Amino acid sequence: MREKGYSVATSFNAEYSPGTVVTGKWRNNRFMIQRVLGSGANGTVYLVQKVGYREYYALKMGNDTLELQSEINVLTALQKERKQKDNEEGITHRPYLLEVDDYSVQRRDIPFYVMRYVEGRPLHWFIRKRGKEWLGIVGLRLLEKLRDLHQLGFVFGDLKPENVMVSEYGEVELIDYGGVSTIGRSVKQFTEWYDRGYWNAGTRTSDEGYDLFAFAVLCIQLLHEDALKELAFKHLPQTRTMSDLLSLVQHSNRLNPYAEWLTKAIRGEFEGSDQAQILWRQQLTKPQTLTSPTTKTPRWLRLSFTFSILLLSVVVYLAFRL
Repeated sequence: MREKGYSVATSFNAEYSPGTVVTGKWRNNRFMIQRVLGSGANGTVYLVQKVGYREYYALKMGNDTLELQSEINVLTALQKERKQKDNEEGITHRPYLLEVDDYSVQRRDIPFYVMRYVEGRPLHWFIRKRGKEWLGIVGLRLLEKLRDLHQLGFVFGDLKPENVMVSEYGEVELIDYGGVSTIGRSVKQFTEWYDRGYWNAGTRTSDEGYDLFAFAVLCIQLLHEDALKELAFKHLPQTRTMSDLLSLVQHSNRLNPYAEWLTKAIRGEFEGSDQAQILWRQQLTKPQTLTSPTTKTPRWLRLSFTFSILLLSVVVYLAFRL
């Protein structure tokens, strides 16, 4: 059976090494694999270059065409929405989806699609290198991506640092749409730390709040990972609650600049991602009060200071006597 020229019943799992050339069966375009960007249950994402061109792309090779087709549908919807906005604003953005095809190897047809790629590093690498103060602007751009997805009726689902690519200038791109599901359905894929159900903070039904909760935990990880690890591993699954996260937010100086936003996201109090984005933008413009931890003066330094005062007093006394 064939549909729109692409195979529809393929299941295959393999990982290809750098230098492998993926040739499309139907369009005959050739893409050279540079390295693996990420790998999951339903496929692998590679960094590739189209043979003869310098620009980089992200190529997702799927294990099952039906699963991959749902991702392609999401990207197509995003592309249509973006094109409409570009026409209204008189600007042009790079398309989300560049190509869909099959890769024929070992008598199998492996489905793949090619999408745009932001040359950069995964979110956690970027923040580690550039500094935690970058979370504000990068977070805002990530929320914009999620809002665009929500407006089309989809939830990203498997939001985690590895699925967020950030350029040197803070441009953000989501690179794996394998966890995307329609609003109202069950979440297709998730990673425990960022999952609302993992913290007993709500269901695994796809809604805007699910992505916002994951975004909140992602922020906590980036700013206070050691405390998050302690929370995650010290409780049994049935005793783990969102109150643990809220307590961490309230008592952490590192999270203080984002405390209001994080609290609302964890509690599920945002009406939607539009409201969440507005509050995030507002908190970026607020002046932040920097609080330095109180440091004790070393005992030896206090004794030296006291001795100096006594010595000075003796000198002054003798000077007046003489």
